[in-house]
Amino acid sequence: MENVLLAFALTLFAGLATGIGSLLAFFTSRTNTKFLSLALGFSAGVMIYVSMIEIFAKAQNALVSEMGKGPGNWVTVGSFFAGMLLIALIDRLIPKQGNPHELKKVEEMNDPSKTTTDPALLKMGTFTALAIGIHNFPEGIATFASTIQDPALGIAIALAVAIHNIPEGIAVSVPIYFATGSKKKAFKLSFLSGLAEPIGALLAFLVLMPFLNEIVFGIIFAAVAGIMVFISLDELLPAAKKYDEAHTSIYGLIAGMAVMAVSLILFM
Repeated sequence: MENVLLAFALTLFAGLATGIGSLLAFFTSRTNTKFLSLALGFSAGVMIYVSMIEIFAKAQNALVSEMGKGPGNWVTVGSFFAGMLLIALIDRLIPKQGNPHELKKVEEMNDPSKTTTDPALLKMGTFTALAIGIHNFPEGIATFASTIQDPALGIAIALAVAIHNIPEGIAVSVPIYFATGSKKKAFKLSFLSGLAEPIGALLAFLVLMPFLNEIVFGIIFAAVAGIMVFISLDELLPAAKKYDEAHTSIYGLIAGMAVMAVSLILFM
């Protein structure tokens, strides 16, 4: 039960990091592109390393021990790519204009000339918040499942997810602010969109926990690894490169992998 409470707390923390993106617009006048590039690269490094070195291996060990070498390996690989397919389908269902991974900067929120009362723009901003919620839903399941299995692993994943939610918070805030001129409304919707992650965790608790065994854990863990690798390659690294200055994003990627590697040796 202690791990369950921690899992819910971590998913809430990771999800509500979208609100940090809005707060950046309140307290800064320019986007720190170097920091964002480094942070997004770091988050990708953590996710890729922990997925391929730790999570995939744990899933494979659990499934092979329960199902045998051949079937266990096939189910592990199948679940890994099924996780990728799930998050890819979610991305495909989100239209480009509402996709939370379209680059936005703090400077845009500090330009009063761009504000308007256009209801279509307000609709687009609201849809962007909804899109973030849908997209973050499986991340909540991933963070929750990882924490249940290994709290230290869950903390690392929650931090990585929180970092990558910051620019998503900016993405939802900008169109809402353009449409209403209200930073309060922009922050509120950005903050609420992050609640999808603890809702994903709640679904995992209600639906998956009653059936939890080594095989179910192995399948979920392999799918989680696929989800996080896809997010890293399709979202985090491209976004980091857009903010990039020189090779900052790659330095962040290597640093994230190194920190994750050391923490796995020391604490797991």
